[in-house]
Amino acid sequence: MTQSVVVQVGQCGNQVGCRFWDLALREHAHVNKRGLYDEALNSFFRNVDSRKSDGAEFAVGGRIQHLKARAVLVDMEEGVVNQILQGPLREVFDSTQLLTDVSGSGNNWAVGNMTYGSAYREKIVDKLRKAAEQCDCLQCFFLIHSMGGGTGSGLGTRVLSLLEEEFPEVCRVVTSIYPSGEDDVITSPYNSVLAMNKLTEHADCVLLVENQSLVDIVNKIKVMSHGTKPGLNIKRNSAVTSGQGGLSGAEKPFDAMNNIVANLLLNITSSARFEGSLNMDLNEIAMNLVPFPRLHYLVPSLTPLYTLADINVPTRRLDQMFSDAFSKDHQLIQADPKHSLYLACALMVRGNVQVSDVRRNIERLRPSLPFVSWNQEGWKTSLCSVPPVGHSHSLLALANNTCVKPTFMELRERFTKLYRKKAHLHHYLHVEGMEQSFFSEAIASLNSLIEEYHHLDATKARLMPDAPRLSIAR
Repeated sequence: MTQSVVVQVGQCGNQVGCRFWDLALREHAHVNKRGLYDEALNSFFRNVDSRKSDGAEFAVGGRIQHLKARAVLVDMEEGVVNQILQGPLREVFDSTQLLTDVSGSGNNWAVGNMTYGSAYREKIVDKLRKAAEQCDCLQCFFLIHSMGGGTGSGLGTRVLSLLEEEFPEVCRVVTSIYPSGEDDVITSPYNSVLAMNKLTEHADCVLLVENQSLVDIVNKIKVMSHGTKPGLNIKRNSAVTSGQGGLSGAEKPFDAMNNIVANLLLNITSSARFEGSLNMDLNEIAMNLVPFPRLHYLVPSLTPLYTLADINVPTRRLDQMFSDAFSKDHQLIQADPKHSLYLACALMVRGNVQVSDVRRNIERLRPSLPFVSWNQEGWKTSLCSVPPVGHSHSLLALANNTCVKPTFMELRERFTKLYRKKAHLHHYLHVEGMEQSFFSEAIASLNSLIEEYHHLDATKARLMPDAPRLSIAR
């Protein structure tokens, strides 16, 4: 019986995290009909006695009393956290889990990392320790943040380094939301590259999500919902568009985008939360998918994706679901894995699916998916018996693939355009503790990362099928 702690940093991190808790509670309510605090709930929730001030906890097996999320919420503005505390999830968190300020980080990595990171270091560590002490067997920290702003990128990566410092043996899985090229934060290339330096150094694996991919998916869902066919409509309480996802106030344009990321987290944690014939521990993701410590950036793809909105479209057949998971339309970053090189791939399947179904589909898809020569069998699979609410089955694919290289090269290009002119640099260098060498170190780290992927890509041309083996008569 293991537990994990979710650490939500910045506006985007807290909005996505809040949506995750909303969907997780819905999933557990759908499965847990007896109202008992079971091991599935224990993995991400505590069951506390609200009548006692010391927050005494009830053991697994008893009645559900008062569920508290295993989470730490950090933001240097109060807006989103206040919305959470005024929304339907207000009882799931308490003040000991929250850390806010009022002025924000001004879209400046240095302010988030240096100023707030130093000022709140002890408080952050204290809240992380408290969350860890409430676990019997802490397996993983999930950090959710965005790369473009100041708090998510700066303080988010400072929290990541504190996690490694305080809990070096606990797996650190980071979900990073990357800005699009048309991002309205002018300094987002600086923030993203400075943050990537820390992600490369301190994370065990990073789930890459691009804003532009989320926009494209949501737009496609809108087109489908406004199509000419009768019955094509998105239900308000669907997995993609469910109200405010645990927040108070009117629905925002980016709520549907946040919900897609929350569904990614819902699926990656399903094996830890529910039983299955082939469960995958969260620390096995890094163990099996990361052959080299720096190359830990994973490409997620999710299916069903467009039916998450409960659009009245036919359910995808099982084999089609596997094909969808390897199509560009279902990826959460804009990339082309089939024309790049796979280092490893995980398939996390939910629902009534047999191991033989998974193996058959791997064999069917294998010829079109180029793997590195030394890891042709680089597949990791998990089967969770509980499907998402409203679906018979689902599949999350996590690919360690060199196709992330163009994304990183584009980010480097946007960084260089600003840095060549030293534009906006003074905003960073005025922050105490910030030096220009941090920029050169960060871009050198990114260059090195791109070069490592480039070297692997170069081996693709030399990939040859295995030589035929002689059959030995018996």
